[in-house]
Amino acid sequence: MNESKSTVSRASSYKEIGDFWDTHDLADYWDQTKPVDFEVDIGSEVTYYALDKELSQMLSEVAEERGVSAETLLNLWVQEKLWKDASPETA
Repeated sequence: MNESKSTVSRASSYKEIGDFWDTHDLADYWDQTKPVDFEVDIGSEVTYYALDKELSQMLSEVAEERGVSAETLLNLWVQEKLWKDASPETA
């Protein structure tokens, strides 16, 4: 951790910072904060696959019944299938 940075928690490690904020409320320290500018570069990796329209509709219905997104349900099902079919060498 960069020692030139000051923090509200006065912690010396990221773990200590996390421990501090687990037990403290930022609202109590808001007057000690200052605005900052930063950029976040989130490199999401998504691959799209064609899915039959009827299968897509069925997937959406099942996902809604289970309270999850169709994307989440599809990923879970594909993951389960791949793990089940994986050979001992790749598992």
